[in-house]
Amino acid sequence: MTADVVFTGCSISDGAPSPHPGGQRRLVTVKGKRIRTVDVHAHCVVPAAEALALNHQSDNQWPNMVVTEGRLREMDAMGIDVEALSINPFWYREDRDRATEIVRIQNDSLAEVCAQHPDRLVAFASVALQFPDLAVQQLEHAVKKLGLRGAAVGASVAGSEFSDPKFHPFWAKCQELDVLIFLHPQSTPDLKKRLSGNGWLSNVIGNPLDTTIALSHLIMEGTLDRFPGLKICAAHGGGYLPSYRHRLDHGCRIKPSQCNPAIKLKKKPSEYVRDLYVDSLVFTPEALRYLAGEIGADRICIGTDHPIPWNENPVDHILATDLTDEQKIAILGGTAAKLLKLRDS
Repeated sequence: MTADVVFTGCSISDGAPSPHPGGQRRLVTVKGKRIRTVDVHAHCVVPAAEALALNHQSDNQWPNMVVTEGRLREMDAMGIDVEALSINPFWYREDRDRATEIVRIQNDSLAEVCAQHPDRLVAFASVALQFPDLAVQQLEHAVKKLGLRGAAVGASVAGSEFSDPKFHPFWAKCQELDVLIFLHPQSTPDLKKRLSGNGWLSNVIGNPLDTTIALSHLIMEGTLDRFPGLKICAAHGGGYLPSYRHRLDHGCRIKPSQCNPAIKLKKKPSEYVRDLYVDSLVFTPEALRYLAGEIGADRICIGTDHPIPWNENPVDHILATDLTDEQKIAILGGTAAKLLKLRDS
């Protein structure tokens, strides 16, 4: 039984989504063609799981962080047909038994909420990555038994980078299952003092920086070479990496003493960025157009951060961009539908 989850694995039903009762549903079209919009970056919480944590204090101040009918009405107003729900990891410093129970409650709850609204919601599994062997088991169960579409992970695990070989079994399982991994930052606590002060810089700067560091390690340590079938979608446009990716190409040339001669990448570091996926949360049409030029429009998916109101007009953000109709359709939902293995609507 899941506590505090209003809607009680996940699938997208055939046929067009039915209108949500009690609210005006925005239907998105491009050149007169109805487009199904898919949001890869949408948060939620399960209070019963949060209550078990010893090393976490909830700071959820936004309505509808617990999934309710109000959340669906907000999706309707934004023009979002499908959300892929994820829970930001807060359990990476918990012991094995506690982390196991937190993840079990969350994944069961996510499966239930998706099952009640299969045309509107899918979800990423939670996994206890501080115990990679356990995370492998949790991911396989979540995908094969609960119908979840992949896993949501932080940008590091209690200070350990994902390029550490201890995580290789997890990446191997992700590749085997052919599922999407949604990577969401958790700020950069090592810079807590410098990021304090006015402006919520721990998030505004810290989150994109956290993502940039994580992805850079995956590239430079050869993890993406080792697991070429990985499908990783990074939040907030991939952090700062897409806009400054070419600097990675010169580090070892300028300072070879800081590089491992045993690591021989198969291509230029900057080229790996185009093997990743990112969300569209970069705020202006010009920034999104630039991101598409750097990483490819077919590697971008809508990301709203819902219910946190970073971008309350995510569809207009994409439609206002100077991209082709085909590129807009890919960002609005085409790419995410393929990655999440949604049935045709």
